This record gives sequence, C-alpha cells and structure tokens, in this order.
Amino acid sequence: MTLFAVFLFGLLLGSFLNVCIVRIPIGESIVTPPSHCPQCGVHIPPIDNIPLLSYLMLRGRCRKCGTPISPLYPTVEFLMALLALACYLSFGLSPMFAKWLMFCALNIVLVFTDLRERILPDVVNFAGLAAGLIASLFIFIPNSVRDAFSYSLAGASLSTRMNSLEGAFVGAACGGGVLWLFAEGYFRLRHKEGMGLGDVKMMLMAGSFLGWKGALLTILAASVMGSLIGLSFMVAGRRGRDYEWPFGTFLGIAAIGVAFWGPRLIAWYLSYY
Repeated sequence: MTLFAVFLFGLLLGSFLNVCIVRIPIGESIVTPPSHCPQCGVHIPPIDNIPLLSYLMLRGRCRKCGTPISPLYPTVEFLMALLALACYLSFGLSPMFAKWLMFCALNIVLVFTDLRERILPDVVNFAGLAAGLIASLFIFIPNSVRDAFSYSLAGASLSTRMNSLEGAFVGAACGGGVLWLFAEGYFRLRHKEGMGLGDVKMMLMAGSFLGWKGALLTILAASVMGSLIGLSFMVAGRRGRDYEWPFGTFLGIAAIGVAFWGPRLIAWYLSYY
C-alpha cells in the first residue's frame, strides 16, 4: 500500500509538473486558468484529468474536438511516479526522500522545457537554488573531499548545519562557476555563444543540492552523454555541427543519476587515492 501511495503521489506531482513545463516558458500562470484544451479551449473536467489513466481512456485525444494530446503529459507523469518510487526505495519516508524528490521534480521541469523550447526558466532555477540551500540545513552537504556524500542532520548542532550550508554554497559556486568558465572560454575562442547562462544557473541549483563533488560529476556525465549523442547524430547526417543541442536536458538527466548513484561512484573513485 505504501508503494502504491508513493506511485500515486508521483503521478499527481507529474501532472502538476506538466502544467509548469507548458505554462512557465510562455509566461502563463500555473494556477489560472484551469486545465483546458489548447486547440478548442474547452475546460477539461476532472474525469478527463486523471493522471495517466485519462490519457489511456481518451486514447490520447481531446474528448471535445479530437485533437491529439501530446505524449508529453503521460510521459512526465509516469517518469515522476517512477522517480518517486526510486526515492522511497532509496531513502524511505524521510527528509532525504523529500529533498531528492524535490530535486527530481525540478530537474524534470528543466529537462523538458529545454528539450521543447530551449529554455531553462529562471523561476525554476532560482527557486530550486533557494530550496537546495534550505535543504542543506537538514541534509548534510559536504565541502571536504573526506566528508560523506549526504546524511540526515536530525539532532545536529548549529555549527554542523552551518558547515552543511557552506557545502551547499560551495557546490553551487563550483557547478555554476565551472560552466561559466567553459562558456566564457568558448566565446573568447570562437567569438560566439556556445552555452547559455541558463545552463550556468541550472548548475547553481544542482550544485546546492549535490555539493561540489556531485556538481562536477554531473557536468562530466552530461558532457560525455551530450558528446556521444551529438556525434552519433552528426555521423548519421541528421544534424549539423551548428545544431543547438539542449545541454540542460543532458545536465538534468545526469543530475538525477548522480542523486542516486553519485555517492557510490565518488566513493569508488576516491578509493584509489
């Protein structure tokens, strides 16, 4: 029953994230107007707004006008439900669960807004940065190579919480600073922008959650992923060298992966030193 409840909560959260993904890039309120068909404008009744299930019952079309419904909606809902389960199975119902579920939700919004619109909204990045800094007061963020990756700060002293907050600031500065240096270096060498500041702001947010080690691992993993996919498309002749790849999408996928597997990878790497 607990697994089902967590899965259902993930579906509901995914439904809300769909609203954010569609409306935030166009500057529309995520509260009003109520859900409606983008083609005919008809209000969507509750029975047609059940996460995942309504899409299947309607066979992916609006009940009123028959316009196809984007597969984005069930995809985001199902992904968020799976991530909610992954957070529960990894961390249980704890402050760690709340922190990493929030981190996954933020990255899902950024992954899909960048993929669809090539936009990484400031409101998501800066709200996430604030959330990451606040969360560091409850979940430890290391600022030393020898520190553990993260753990609950229940009953911890004020100095320990301040040390964790410092680790979140260091992580944000490291993640955003490294990408800013890459962007600035590329601009000076090629005299054109190769990376937007949205990616830099996104890594400020991710670094505040992951710490500096997790932020560097995220950038490395995203760069490798983007390079492999980009080269594959260029070799196949489907994209040219000047195609604008959504690097924020790769960063978001990598950041979610690091949230779950980063501690093991970092521990394995540091074991050699």
